[in-house]
Amino acid sequence: MDLLSIFFIATGLSMDSFAVCISQGMCRQRFETIRAVKVALVFGFFQAVMPLVGFALGVGFSKRIASVDHWMAFAILGIIGGKMIYEGLREEKEVPCDCNCRQSAQINFRKVIALSFATSIDALAAGLIFVPFKDVVFTAVAMIGIVCFVFCFVGIYLGIRFGKNIQINMVLIGGLILIAIGLKILAEHLLSV
Repeated sequence: MDLLSIFFIATGLSMDSFAVCISQGMCRQRFETIRAVKVALVFGFFQAVMPLVGFALGVGFSKRIASVDHWMAFAILGIIGGKMIYEGLREEKEVPCDCNCRQSAQINFRKVIALSFATSIDALAAGLIFVPFKDVVFTAVAMIGIVCFVFCFVGIYLGIRFGKNIQINMVLIGGLILIAIGLKILAEHLLSV
């Protein structure tokens, strides 16, 4: 698996977190760099750890799935991408803010951890696609964490700066990216046989 594919997988997996950070940024009046860094670090951490957990769980089955690993990668990315597209299409036009918009210096880490965990569940399943690519798993995990961190940091800024004017459906775009990567992995395997 090449670095560009890993980057696109990381981007697709980060879209849920990005959308959540935009919605949470809408609740703030001004951008605070340290606050954004702390929140983005939590999201990036969960997004990086979950694929590693999925990979570790899948390694035990690697010999059994070696002949169908490309189909599994396609199916996993297709299912995750399809779910994201479905959620993106049924999402309301306005991103819910779920806050009372009162400024607070404190970060509610329970809420941040809960949101980080919820948005990284897909990354757990995506970790299985790295089982046949053991040589790049740590590169992939690092890239997923870094890409998610950057997207979350930018998402908080965009939410604060542009608020409800953002009309791009990032979850839908992330789903399309993951399906495209799944098709690419499948096509590369089928064409090399």
